[in-house]
Amino acid sequence: MRDFDFDANPNIDPAVINSLATSEWVKKGLPLCLIGNSGTGKSHLMIALATEAATAGHRVKHTLAAKLANELVEAADDKILTKTIARYGRVDLLCIDELGYMQLDRRGVELLFQVLTEREEKTSVAIASNESFARRGKTFTVPRLCAAIVDRLTFGGHIIETGTDSYRLTHSLNQSQ
Repeated sequence: MRDFDFDANPNIDPAVINSLATSEWVKKGLPLCLIGNSGTGKSHLMIALATEAATAGHRVKHTLAAKLANELVEAADDKILTKTIARYGRVDLLCIDELGYMQLDRRGVELLFQVLTEREEKTSVAIASNESFARRGKTFTVPRLCAAIVDRLTFGGHIIETGTDSYRLTHSLNQSQ
């Protein structure tokens, strides 16, 4: 948390992030969505908040969206899907990074939906996505599941839009001058 440059991204309210750092939302089982372009601090903030939650004693798991979908497909093929979903259900905070960077196939979406349903209103999910909810059809190719997933990821939770200006690009350009 201390390494995040709030001055570099005026879209992010430090008071909101500091409030989330108390991990009260994790205790309540609420979702968190960080949405913005690459380089705007989504993953940094999600990992920092997950670290705060782990420090507070919560069980935390971080994974990439495509990796999770692939793991679920393999678990289904190996007939250990119930066990795998249950394992993801036991953590207090599941962080899914890079949601929206790659399109998930129908089977991956269906299995991800099962994980989210298992966790719904019981344990927290945090996502970092470069796709706004208005463009979610690019990632989730099944419209009815897409709507249900977005409902589960947003209901009662926090949505933070990190903007469009890449900190990394700006930092690199400033270094080269």
